[in-house]
Formats: sequence, C-alpha cells, structure tokens
Amino acid sequence: MDSLITAAARALAAGDPLGALKRVALREDAPALALRGIAMAQLGDLTRAKALVRRAARAFGPREAMARARCIVAEAEIALAARDLSWPIKALDTAHATLEAHDDPINAAHARLLSLRRLLLIGRLDEAERALDDLDPKPLQPALRATYELVAAGIAMRRLNTKAARTALTHAEQAARRAHIPALTAEIESATRLLNAPAARLIADGEERPLLLDDVETLFASQALVIDACRHAVRSGRTIVSLATRPVLFALARTLAAAWPADVSRDALVAEAFRGKEADESHRARLRVEIGRLRRLLKPLADVSATTRGFKLQTRHHQRVVILARPVEETHAAVLAFLADGESWSSSALALALGVSQRNVQRALDALASTDKVQSFGRGRARRWLTPPVPGFTTTLLLPAPLPGD
Repeated sequence: MDSLITAAARALAAGDPLGALKRVALREDAPALALRGIAMAQLGDLTRAKALVRRAARAFGPREAMARARCIVAEAEIALAARDLSWPIKALDTAHATLEAHDDPINAAHARLLSLRRLLLIGRLDEAERALDDLDPKPLQPALRATYELVAAGIAMRRLNTKAARTALTHAEQAARRAHIPALTAEIESATRLLNAPAARLIADGEERPLLLDDVETLFASQALVIDACRHAVRSGRTIVSLATRPVLFALARTLAAAWPADVSRDALVAEAFRGKEADESHRARLRVEIGRLRRLLKPLADVSATTRGFKLQTRHHQRVVILARPVEETHAAVLAFLADGESWSSSALALALGVSQRNVQRALDALASTDKVQSFGRGRARRWLTPPVPGFTTTLLLPAPLPGD
C-alpha cells in the first residue's frame, strides 16, 4: 500500500474525509475507490458512497478476499446510515467470517457491531443482547469501543435500565474523546439528550405530567396498575398482560382506567371501543363479549365489574391506576417516532422496524404527507421519507418490539 493510500486511511480513521479526498480524489484504483466511498459516506453523500464502494469491491481481484470483505462492511455501514434495512445481512456475516479468518479483528468487530446496531434498530433486543455479550470490548480501538457502548446504552434504554444506560454513555463519551472523531461525539450527545428528554406522559386523577425514562422505570417497579399506552399492555410490577394485538380490549381498558375509580357508561364504552358508533342492542351484546374477554385477561391484575349504568375497573390491595401515554399522541405516532431521528427512511425499512406490512406504512405516510408532517424525495424504490426532529415528540424507546415470528 503506497503512502497516499496510507495517509488517506489515517485521515478517515481520524474523521477527516476532506483530508482523505485530497490524497485519492483523482485515483481510480481499487483501494482509492474504497477510501473515496468511505469519505463520501462521512460527508453525507450516501448514494455516491455506495456506488464507489461497490466499484471498489468489483475492482479487487478474487485473491483479495480480505479487501473485498472490507468493502462489504463499508457498504453495510452506508446501508445502515441510509436506513436501508433490507440490505442483505448474510453478506455482512460472510464478510465477518472472512475477516476473522484473515486475522483482521478490528474490521471483524466493526462488522459485528453493524449487525448489532441493525438488530437494535428493528427492535430485536434479545438477539442484540446475546450477540453483545459474545463480543469482548477490551481489545477494541476507541472508536469501536464507543460504538460498542452506544449499542449497550441503546439496549439498556429500551430495557428501562437507565443506570446501565448512563454508565454505558459515560464510557462511550470517554472512548469518543480518545478517538477524536466529532461525528461520533455528536452521536453520543444525541443519545444522551434522548435519555434526558421526556419519554412519556403520566395520566392520573384527571391530571397529566411528563415523565423521563428514569421516572418510567420507577413507575414500572411500583405496585401501581399501569395502562401502558406506549406498548399497549396492562402491567403491575412484574406481571404484564399484553394487548398489543387486541386494540378493542386495550381501548376498553384505557377508558375504564381514565374514569377510575368511577364507572363508565355502556354508551361511552361502545363509542370509544367501536369508533364512535351509536350504541344499539348489537353493540351492547358485543360489548358484553369484549368485557368478558378483558375480564379474563386481566384476572391476574384486576377485575372488571358491572354497575347499573356500565362497568368499572376494580383493583386489588388498594392499588393506584395510572395511564402511561406517549409524549404526543398521534394516529401514526409510531411512524413519526422513527422519522424523528432526522434520517431518511424507505417505507420498506419502516415496515421492517415496526413489524407491520409495508402497505400499512405507506398508508400512514400518505396520511402524514397530506398534513405536511412528513416529506418525501425520490421515486419508486428510491423514495425516502423524512421529517425534522420535533422537540418533545414521541421517541422509539417505549414502542413495542416486533412480536416473535413477525
């Protein structure tokens, strides 16, 4: 490797893409193409970066397996930055195995961390946590150690383990200072702001107030009966009843919780659960069926009893009933929560991250676009959606993870 390539690689490692381009901008050999692609990625031109890295991979000969594997890792990182979650992850796994076989532990660790960040982004927390436990952070260089700690912090935040998240972010900040990479420091600062921003609202006794993630953790550890409108569940302590796939039952549970300790009329329950339909005998009959189902599911936590005019929620051991809601409630809040990171997303990537069909995501995006809440650019498969970050808006931290088998 000649001196210009070495100098450009060092500039990229230090987070200086312009310095790298000064040395290899006019060269067309495979190493220069790869470095130019990484430099363009650091500058934010992901489309050109992807094309350059692919050219570099083709330019390396069949005997240069390690160089080709490094290009695949670079392309995977570009895909992750572009929120192209459908990028073939098997290619990254193959590249990881190749780099390990050729004794390149640094780039092998980088490949593994990219897989972890993708798993975290699509909500596969169990898989990400297992893979993180298998990765030894001690030999990692400062930049990779900072990324490792960012992944650990992301898992801890979604597990509502705020103490572990703060510790990981502190370690990430220390590693980023040693790496001297401004973009990495900015990413850690963004994660810290997210941890210190309101994650939800507490609704109780006719009043509401914002909650930090620490407050949510404390609430879940208490004995209160929590109607979790972020993850569509009812919980008390360690007992959790998920209603994520039962929207009618959750609507009933939330309506009863909002009125607690008073009851709710049958007409009001019909209007809330069945989308404002005027109550008739068929709706009242269906309401009785749904209340019976809700009563059976909530049996470990509470009871739903009939009153003269309707139904009411009855807790045990004098528990307090509260509702945990998103900071801002919007029909398509989950889609906006992902778009609020400031990155451009494809509808297919959003569908994968949310665990729903792409058609449902497209309908949500069209509805949001009609009210100027999101914007798009590109056409066809290259179409991307984005919105500027909205202060105080809902985050992805308390969104439900995709169900097993989705």
